[in-house]
Amino acid sequence: MMGLFLYLFIFIFGIIVGSFLNCVIYRLHSDQSFLKGRSFCPNCGHKLSWLDLLPVLSFLILRGKCRFCRQLISLQYPLVEIATGLLFVLIFQHLTFGFDLEQFGAIWILNLLFYFLIVCFLIIIFVYDFKHYLIPDKIIYPAIAAALIFNFQFLVFNQFSMFRFSILSAVGAAAFFLSIVLISQGKWMGVGDVKLAFLMGLLLGFPNILLALFLAFSIGAIIGIGLILSNRKTLKSEVPFGPFLVTGTFIALFWGEKVVNWYLSFI
Repeated sequence: MMGLFLYLFIFIFGIIVGSFLNCVIYRLHSDQSFLKGRSFCPNCGHKLSWLDLLPVLSFLILRGKCRFCRQLISLQYPLVEIATGLLFVLIFQHLTFGFDLEQFGAIWILNLLFYFLIVCFLIIIFVYDFKHYLIPDKIIYPAIAAALIFNFQFLVFNQFSMFRFSILSAVGAAAFFLSIVLISQGKWMGVGDVKLAFLMGLLLGFPNILLALFLAFSIGAIIGIGLILSNRKTLKSEVPFGPFLVTGTFIALFWGEKVVNWYLSFI
């Protein structure tokens, strides 16, 4: 029973953080500070009270409309909040699998906070690139810095091979995407994807980085073909690749080892 309440607490904490991420995403694009200033309706500009800012609940109570101008509220807001809550739960479950909670110490807590932070960075990248076809440097650079600092723990604990694999995976993934950018002269990929690939390598290491990239290209191809067949896109249309890379990262992070072992069992 205590475990259930703990997961519920993590989920609620996640949707609250997700509400803040929505603020960051909006204010990044409008070049406003997300550390000060009250939230407001993007349609009418009316400042919102705490009753309008309850994660998920306010959207349901208001039936997806602003209390003041009655304009529709984007589904992005509840979806980001719920996604953040679920991903926080998955991160917690991933780090606690096979362990007794009483054994966790400061290192485990720092790892948990790091992955919570990375989830936040990746969600912002996913949504921002999906909406604006751009991976913001204000997000990707701090994410890379955090991942580099995190990887230095492998040196502290004499896990040199893990550190080496992470760095080589990051450099290899970034070099692969950079070659695509150079060959296509930026028509197929953007420089932001190169930076995101570097971050993915730091987070996943080898061989999970290969799985994440394979999944990203596969999912992207399937969705791209679907958009073309439905006449929503053409072969010349621009499609943001960041969301597919982020999706591949999450799948590889949570289930990469199982998928790789499953694949190797057939060889």
